[in-house]
Amino acid sequence: MTAYDDLMQFQRETEALGQIAGRLGWDQETMMPEGATPQRAEEHGAMANILHARRIDPRVGEWLEKAEAVDDVAAANLRHIKRSFERTAKVPAALAAELAKTTSLAHRIWAKSRAEEDVAGFLPILQKVVDLRKEEAAAVAGDTDPYDALLDDYEPGATGASLSAMFDALRPRLVALRAAILDSEAPEALSGSFDETAQLALSEKLALAFGYTLNHGRIDKAVHPFSSGSGLDVRITTRTNATDPFNCFYSTIHEVGHAAYEQGIHEQHLLTPLGAGVSMGVHESQSRIYENQLGRSRAFTGWLYGQMRDSFGDFGIPDEDAFYATVNRVNNGFIRTDADEVQYNLHVLLRFDLERALISGDLAVNDLEAAWNDRFAADFGFAVDKPSNGVLQDVHWSEGLFGYFPTYTLGNVYAGCLHEALRTAVPSLDADLARGDTSAATGWLRENLQQHGGLRTPIDTISHATGAVPSEAPLLDYLEKKFGGIYGL
Repeated sequence: MTAYDDLMQFQRETEALGQIAGRLGWDQETMMPEGATPQRAEEHGAMANILHARRIDPRVGEWLEKAEAVDDVAAANLRHIKRSFERTAKVPAALAAELAKTTSLAHRIWAKSRAEEDVAGFLPILQKVVDLRKEEAAAVAGDTDPYDALLDDYEPGATGASLSAMFDALRPRLVALRAAILDSEAPEALSGSFDETAQLALSEKLALAFGYTLNHGRIDKAVHPFSSGSGLDVRITTRTNATDPFNCFYSTIHEVGHAAYEQGIHEQHLLTPLGAGVSMGVHESQSRIYENQLGRSRAFTGWLYGQMRDSFGDFGIPDEDAFYATVNRVNNGFIRTDADEVQYNLHVLLRFDLERALISGDLAVNDLEAAWNDRFAADFGFAVDKPSNGVLQDVHWSEGLFGYFPTYTLGNVYAGCLHEALRTAVPSLDADLARGDTSAATGWLRENLQQHGGLRTPIDTISHATGAVPSEAPLLDYLEKKFGGIYGL
């Protein structure tokens, strides 16, 4: 066997252990009994210790020095392993274990604090999470920006400065579009009560319509919907709301976008560094294009209208055109995950700025709630009414995911680029979607992006699929055309 073969055999075992660690997290979100939290924290810490030790095993460094890349796949595997080896070696094992243990505890404290509207009960553990992540960032960053070191975990190659430039280009047109829409007459809102069992049944039908395979997955409920796993075991969660079935349906479609990426990666990459999505921004591009450009399109909502009438009877919306407008209705709201396409990125930009300030030390954890509320009022024009609609609404900071939030907007930008290319490549797109047939669209995404997993860098992944360097322009053009049509602008 060659050095490369030895390295990849070792790496497959590491990847398999990483999947087991992920399954612990899935179970904690869906089925774990409440009282198991302290033990699960120890289990997370133990797995983190094992994975950390394997990722900095001296043999990995020796194999990397001797291994030769015989093709593009081997070169990409070596690039990923080397990056992980060098980065992980900078983080002390005790710190990695403490982070895993602390974030496991913090997650449960966040959930309890959110339910009880108790910010003060969450801040002490959040302070510990922030301190640990700052310690990790300092160890990795060296002379560079610590926030960039955290961002690199989720979007390799991106920097806070580069994202700020992109976000600054987005903001003016988003703000102008939002203002014009809110000055116009709004479409009719959905009203009434929608049976949970019927919601979940239609949710599963939507998942299957978008290509999710239950032979290698499952759908469960969680407070915060998510996708977990890769390869042959990719699980998603959704949630229900008796008065808002769209929450269930579009959460499901969104998570199916993530899951389809993982299920669509070529089998040769299974349990290798290429066997997962290349970055969170690219991952989010799949969930957002599934949810928005496809799932909220006039063509697909026409099909969904018929499905909803079959499931719920007459629910008060008179026809497909009115339903399309209702699905895409823009209105003020507190919750990022419930936000419409126009305002969603404004929610993300708020979080991006606040977490950068936390990591830099410009914002104290104890001042976070006030800073959030001030920024929200400035951006959205009304006040936060309770913590669960404000600083406690997202799970991410409890899990130490600093640097994660900006990838949501980056994913939207990527989705805009992909949608533009998809419409050119699949002229029958609207006719297909009107029949509830997403296969041509999802097949194009699988062929041009998903199957390659981590073969290319994030930007090269999008450029390969679209034939162009990513830009915010296609997203902005799409939003202005779509919502200008709905609102008569």
